[in-house]
Amino acid sequence: MFKNHPKGLLGAALSNMGERFGFYIMMAVLTLFISAKFGLSEDTTGWFYSIFYCAIYFLGMAGGYIADRTKKYKATIFAGLIVMAAGYLIIAIPTPTPVPNFSLYITITCIGLLVIAIGNGLFKGNLQAVVGQMYDDKKYSEKRDAGFQIFYMFINIGGFFAPFVAIALRNWWLKVNNFDYNAALPELCHNYLEKGTAIGETSLNNLQKYADTAIFSGDKVSDLTAFCNQYLDVFNKGFQYAFMAAIVMMVVSMIIFILNKKRFPDPSQKIKAGEKEIEMDVKEIKQRIYALFAVLGIVVFFWFSFHQNGYSLTYFARDYVNLDVINIDLGFTTIKGAEIFQSVNPFFVVTLTPLVMWLFGTLKKRGKEVSTPKKIGIGMGIAALGYVFMLLCSVALPDKSALAGMDADAINVMKVTPMVMIGMYFILTVAELFISPLGLSFVSKVAPPKMQGMMQGCWLAATGLGNFILFIGGILYLNVPLWACWMVFAAACALSMSVMLFMLKWLEKITKDKKEIVQ
Repeated sequence: MFKNHPKGLLGAALSNMGERFGFYIMMAVLTLFISAKFGLSEDTTGWFYSIFYCAIYFLGMAGGYIADRTKKYKATIFAGLIVMAAGYLIIAIPTPTPVPNFSLYITITCIGLLVIAIGNGLFKGNLQAVVGQMYDDKKYSEKRDAGFQIFYMFINIGGFFAPFVAIALRNWWLKVNNFDYNAALPELCHNYLEKGTAIGETSLNNLQKYADTAIFSGDKVSDLTAFCNQYLDVFNKGFQYAFMAAIVMMVVSMIIFILNKKRFPDPSQKIKAGEKEIEMDVKEIKQRIYALFAVLGIVVFFWFSFHQNGYSLTYFARDYVNLDVINIDLGFTTIKGAEIFQSVNPFFVVTLTPLVMWLFGTLKKRGKEVSTPKKIGIGMGIAALGYVFMLLCSVALPDKSALAGMDADAINVMKVTPMVMIGMYFILTVAELFISPLGLSFVSKVAPPKMQGMMQGCWLAATGLGNFILFIGGILYLNVPLWACWMVFAAACALSMSVMLFMLKWLEKITKDKKEIVQ
């Protein structure tokens, strides 16, 4: 697989595993953690989720600017790893739940998330720029698309294990404290502590039933207030232990990066050696930037739809999927929870990438090579099909507001099979493989040589813009029928595909005109 590719490719990909591990920890648990920690509704939680994921990607522009100006890509990348680890440490320190001072503890959490985002901004785009610089060498240039696909596949290894670790640690801590996992309890506990018996007879009965079954000893809960306080505290400390695991993986990434540092290109050394980059006139630079921003504007809507996997799709898994059939007993803990579905996407990235690479390679050998812009357009269409699939699976389901008035047994009867989520993430992953790694390759091909870090940062900023409007998913999830919620995302992806295909010839021309850096 690595034949005819730069020697530093594997080292760069493995250095990214810690960041992906932390990313998928957050993707799996962030919305559930904030809801369970602070008792916030899904739409309010969405603002924290949206702003955090927006900042992660938008700050990539600042990180790219720093590296482009200093030419110290490797130093900037390493600094990013250190800062990210510090951010995870801030939110990993166990704190009481329910929080005694809402403003103080939500501020601490937000500071931790901001520090993680700053570290990610220094790290992510610049590592991608370094990978692109490897393929500026003429002997590797034809392998650029394949190189980014390999890079993308290996960085997702960390993402596959992250949700399992998060669930295992959370459920282990519950078990240590004589509790069992129940996805519905945190919301009910917060409602009861806030409103008491005013939550209504049905909700009160559901809380009593869930509380009784959540005690391993089999005792009946006589004091619901004491139970709710204790369960919430234990539940959320388990999440914070999962954030500690992210710190460990950051350290692993630092070690891998240091061991492979000499294999990565160093633009500052090329400048000292007198090597020159292709000089472009202003017109050509503008044309390339216009093309880049056209594609970036389109992929905003893909990320707006795709990153619902950590938001509205995670809440859907919590509320509408039968999680009882996924219960892996490891003795000291169990693997059970809505978070587990976040491992499906990186699993499919790792397993499907070789197949997608084979498909593209076969078409190229037969003289039917599909251009990178066309692949991105096809990916948008596949993403639209994913949400059509969710739409069809949700037609007969009650909306979120109706769940509050349903008995626990009735809710369990109407829940869907976990295969719905697996099928959805399969389709979204195929779309992702047509868009994300190839989008990175497109930016690397088209970006002016002196703006590699900045343009990779702009790619991340486009992702950030898509993430900024993620909160819309929560509003839709709470206020419209489920099928209508998914229809909005299907329409956004379908429209983006149409615009991409409309611009196809222009984008293909600019891609073919790419010149290599003089060696």
